[in-house]
Amino acid sequence: MTDVLILGGTGWLSSRIARRMLVNGATVMCLARGGRPSPEGASLALADREDPTAYDAVSGRDWDHVIDISSTAAHVEAAVAVLGERAARWTYVSSMSVYSDDTAVGADETAAVHSPAEPGDEYEYGAQKVAAENAVRGLGERALIVRPGLIVGEGDPSDRFGYWAAAFARAVDGPVLLPRTEGRDVQVIDVDDLSEFVATTRAIGVVNAIGDRHPLAEVLATVRRSTGHRGDTVMVDDEWLIENGVEYWAGERSLPLWLPADMTGFMTRTNARYRAAGGTLRPLDETVAAVIADEQERGIDRDRRAGLTRAEELELLQRRG
Repeated sequence: MTDVLILGGTGWLSSRIARRMLVNGATVMCLARGGRPSPEGASLALADREDPTAYDAVSGRDWDHVIDISSTAAHVEAAVAVLGERAARWTYVSSMSVYSDDTAVGADETAAVHSPAEPGDEYEYGAQKVAAENAVRGLGERALIVRPGLIVGEGDPSDRFGYWAAAFARAVDGPVLLPRTEGRDVQVIDVDDLSEFVATTRAIGVVNAIGDRHPLAEVLATVRRSTGHRGDTVMVDDEWLIENGVEYWAGERSLPLWLPADMTGFMTRTNARYRAAGGTLRPLDETVAAVIADEQERGIDRDRRAGLTRAEELELLQRRG
């Protein structure tokens, strides 16, 4: 039986990885601060990774597979230092945000990355992930570094992809505000496809785990059709959105999936190595249907971490005239 240690295991992605490992017949232990339960069938070791003794409860044995998703380099470095020699395999879930060039279309895993974060630096997500990757690289051929792009699916806590399901569903037969879509693309990976890959692949090295490239217009049309939206769509220029306080990509008062026009490489990277390593991708329609059902269940008018409220959207549409 495979003994798996997941550093985390109670969050959105890591709990899915744990459940997939359990289905595979593995024995799974999650190391987390608590507050959320571990998946049924997995054991839980309570620990705060800020504590130097965080790994004491799990460092006295060998592990067939250690999986880490932390975005704090110091946590990853400490885990590798304590547990690295006890792990037959180590998977680190990094991010496409490590890449420093967001303009080159079709870039692969050899593309340049940001400078790694140093102790005392102001927190920057991409730089932290690079430093964490560097720690894991020291494990050599026992290590896999997975770089997902935008992860989407049921329960997504970022609210980015799900914003569009909510926007079309809540409008019913009213108008929906869209950014210009010409020349823009979208790449996403379903959380269940990503967790399946992490749990089953034997790949080593670095793998971009991301979906196929789709035109933004096609993605928004798929979501609109799937929600049954019957109203108009109002497409406006980037300059007008910026002048009216709408943000790119994420956060309050934003239009998710909308990126600056010069970020041509951010959502157009190659996933050839992911495919070659056995990674699968469900049809976009299937992911969209799951997201719509999830948004309906959680409430399309709830407070969100990304996007416009309906009141903000209507005010902007009225201002646009």
